[in-house]
Amino acid sequence: MGQWSSKSRKGRQAHVLLLGLDSAGKSTLLYKLKFAKAMMTMPTIGFNVEMIELENSLPLTVWDVGGQEKMRSVWSCYCENTDALVYVVDSTDEKRLEVSRKEFEHILKNEHIKNVPVVLLANKQDMPGALTAEDITRKLRVKQLCSDRNWYVQPCCALTGEGLAEGFRKLTAFVKSRIKSSGDTLALFKQK
Repeated sequence: MGQWSSKSRKGRQAHVLLLGLDSAGKSTLLYKLKFAKAMMTMPTIGFNVEMIELENSLPLTVWDVGGQEKMRSVWSCYCENTDALVYVVDSTDEKRLEVSRKEFEHILKNEHIKNVPVVLLANKQDMPGALTAEDITRKLRVKQLCSDRNWYVQPCCALTGEGLAEGFRKLTAFVKSRIKSSGDTLALFKQK
């Protein structure tokens, strides 16, 4: 979405792109947030779009895009008008962690999401052998890849909902901060 003006964003929702490899738990966590209960989900072919508002916070329109290999090639088509990125990692899938890192790195290079805030969800923390949020941060090189933006890594479990609200609250705070700083910048230009 580029720079926001407070006028054009008033009353509108923030657009959030929800990405990650297939079977990372994207749709499961989206519907857990939306309906506050675990729902049976199928692999996403294409995308799901849901509106979410947590505790009278900034309303979010969340675009959950399928993570199969064929779908990853079109992720960039969903980047335009994005205000924030949520990237979901299956913390138990060490075999595909490098693939996930490469996809994460690739999407961060997209011009449309340059500098947008990122919340990385280290999902499936309830499973034995799950990597910690610190492990995921290190293995995905988040500090290096996200040095130009606000970022946060949140451990979570999509089935129980543990950690999801915290991750999305952090995301909302990042987005609000970005709106405020963009609005302040525009006000400064008008004064000159």
